[in-house]
Parts: sequence; structure tokens; C-alpha cells
Amino acid sequence: MSSNTTYSFFQSVERSFDKAAKFTKVDSGILEQIKACNSVLQMRFPIKRDDGTIEVIEAYRVQHSHHKTPCKGGIRFSDEVNQDEVMALASLMTYKCAIVNVPFGGGKGGIKINPRNYSEYELEKITRRYTAELVKKNFIGPGIDVPAPDYGTGAREMSWIVDTYQSLKPGEIDAAGCVTGKPVTQGGVRGRTEATGLGVYFGIREVCNMPKVMEKLGLTVGIKDKKVVVQGLGNVGYHSAKFFREGGAKVVALAEYEGAIYNEAGLNEEEVFQHRKKTGSILNFPGATNLAKNTDALELECDILIPAALENVINGENAPRVKAKIIGEAANGPCTPEADEVFQQKGILCVPDMYLNAGGVTVSYFEWLKNLSHVRYGRMEKRFTENLNTHILTQMETLSGKKVDDAERAFILHGPEEVDLVHSGLEESMISATREIMEIWLNNPEIPDMRTAAYVNAINKVATSYGELGIFP
Repeated sequence: MSSNTTYSFFQSVERSFDKAAKFTKVDSGILEQIKACNSVLQMRFPIKRDDGTIEVIEAYRVQHSHHKTPCKGGIRFSDEVNQDEVMALASLMTYKCAIVNVPFGGGKGGIKINPRNYSEYELEKITRRYTAELVKKNFIGPGIDVPAPDYGTGAREMSWIVDTYQSLKPGEIDAAGCVTGKPVTQGGVRGRTEATGLGVYFGIREVCNMPKVMEKLGLTVGIKDKKVVVQGLGNVGYHSAKFFREGGAKVVALAEYEGAIYNEAGLNEEEVFQHRKKTGSILNFPGATNLAKNTDALELECDILIPAALENVINGENAPRVKAKIIGEAANGPCTPEADEVFQQKGILCVPDMYLNAGGVTVSYFEWLKNLSHVRYGRMEKRFTENLNTHILTQMETLSGKKVDDAERAFILHGPEEVDLVHSGLEESMISATREIMEIWLNNPEIPDMRTAAYVNAINKVATSYGELGIFP
């Protein structure tokens, strides 16, 4: 195929898979099985609009792999939803879960609507009907397929899904585990909202703490004072910007679909968010310069670029103008295969989406475990830890004759809350995954980039599962 070939999203994923497959020792038949989407559910159903008209809604659910069950993946509400996109996102979920060692197969769902064009009541009807269709076809359940929020959906839609599922499956004790990303009052887990953005931060921070990698890029070790550009101020972009700023980096530019703003001294994402809420746009933010187009932000001089919006925003056309040293793919598929080739030539490190934005599914896994265990994280050990730490500290103070100051005392005595344990589990998952991928990449000079190394890691793990299941003698 020529370099001008346009790939569908699913073809891009398959192309990256094929590129990595040759660095594995996996049998070609197993590779074909891993690559294929196992089940695709395409549905149409009518809903009555508020004005009395009937509209037929197009929707999908794809289960890419059953090497581990349940399947796991978000549901997006977008005009752009199509079968190819949902298949691509489902396959990325399989590889993502394998990389961060979460025991799920990949799944994904989508409803082809722009949620802005519907009332809350209409959205509720669409979501509940979609859930009923999934139940009917056995495409949802705590041991079958567990959806989550994605682009255009959130805790509200997940609460409608769990409520519909419970009403259709009375007496099912683990019913709350049929979906994740729920409100905490309905079995959700604290820390889920910021999980993807925090995971992006943990992953990039670990890369920045690797002296060899930083030396190659001509950057200093650590996150501190790095210039960061974030494209997208949705949930993922907002929290990525927040944690980078709190970690000591400078967020010099933010972009949204209406435009982009730049400030050399750094921007505070919360202030920008409030400005946008008030004025309807991030433009004309006090102290910042407006950029002509939102895509201009992608081409700014910076150390770290975080595309946190939609796929294919960096392609063969604009990749040569990207000046960042590190690109952290917070969105799904923001860089095309052509862009990857350009980054390779320019020596830009692209940290791939398939593991970098796995914070959401990692914390979803913790939520699912909480639903199956029927106990809140921290409930069993919080007081025990506090009592033990109090005893140790009292003994130390008695023996040394010195008092610990109040701030230190509060920190030492603090027993873990649910959110502390969730953040800690996420940090461990992201650090381990980063190190595993880097080890594969740095120890095999033939592997061209970090994305290929991540695919090699995923393919090997999924292939091992097929052997473990005893499917092949």
C-alpha cells in the first residue's frame, strides 16, 4: 500500500498488530484468532422522541476476544459511531487489558447519536432500550460482558444500565458487576472519574524517570518543569492536565474543538474549565494567547504532547510539523500508522494509547472486584492500620523523647481510604506495564517503536492464555 493509503481505524489496528506479530514466536493460526473479532452485535430499535416522532437508533456491541471472560469495554454515544470503529476499539481493549494484567477480553459498544441533540429523558430511553437488547442477546452480565463509560457517556448512563439490568435479572446477586463507571451510591468505586487521566500521568512520569530514554530524547530526568500541551478538555484531558501540573510540569497550552489557548507561564485547567463553563469557549482566557485553529496546539514547541480527544488527529500530513519530544496518547488511536513512521524518523517517542489510557479499565477492574466481593475497599483494614501506626509512632516518640509535627503525624497515622487504595493499585499497574514494554523494546533493537513493543507484549500474553485454557494440545 502506498504511504497515501487511507486506512480505516480497524485496519490501522490490524496493521500495527501485523507489524508486531513478526517479533513473536506465536503460531500464525493463533495470530489470526487473536486478531479476529469473535462476536459483533448490530442492532436497530425505535424510540419515541419528546415531540411524538419515532426515530430508529443504530447501535453496536462487539466482543473482540473471549480468551478471558468477561469482555470489557466502554459504550460511546457519537455521530461518528460505526461498526469498523467499534471493532477497532474492542480489539484495542483486548491488548490493553493484557498489557496491564487485567483479566478481561476486549469489548466495545456504541450508539450512533449526538447526545447534545436529545433530552435527558430521550437519552434514558435509548440507554435502557440498548441495555434490554444486550440482555436479550446475552451480551451483558458480570461474567459475560461488562460495559463502562466512553466518549459521550458517564456515570449517569451507567446508572441507567445497572438499574435496567437488575430489573430484568431479579435476584442475581452480582448484578451490580454488569457495568462499571457507576455512581459510588450504586456500587461505583472512588477514584474512577480521574482514573484514565491519572494513568496517563503515571505512565508518562515513569517514562520520564528512565535516564537512558531521557538521554536519547535530550531531556532531563523527571516530570518537573516539562512543557506540556493537552488537546481536549474532557474528563481525560482535564485530569491529565491537573496531575501534570500538580506533578511540577507546566501546561503551556490547552485545545478544545472551538480553538486553543497558549500561555508560556502555564495554565490552570480548573480556571480554564470554569472560564469555558461561563463563556462557552476556552478562547479569550485571561493572560493566554488564542491560537487560530485548535490543531495548531498539536504543532507547538513542547516536551510532552497529550492528544486526549478523538482518533486520527495526528496523521501523515501534520506529523512532520509536530515538535514535541514525547507524545502520550491519552485518546484512542490519535496517531495514524503514517504518523508513527514520521515519529520514528524524527526520534519522537510516542507512548501508545493501548496501555497509556488503560487507567480507566484498570480502575473498572477494581470496581468489578468490589461488586463481586460486596465490600468497600479499606473497610477491613483502615482502622487496624491507623491503630497500629498510632502504637508504633507513640513508641518511637516515647523512646526518642521527640514529638513528630502535626502534618507528619496526620500522614503517618492515616489509614487507607478506598480512593488511596485505588490510586495505589493504578500506580502499580501503570509502572509495571511501562517497565515491561520498555524492557521488550530496549532489549530488541529490531523493534521500531514503543507501540510495536506494546503489541508484542499483548500478543504474547493473549497467546499464552490460549495455551493455558487447554484449547490447543
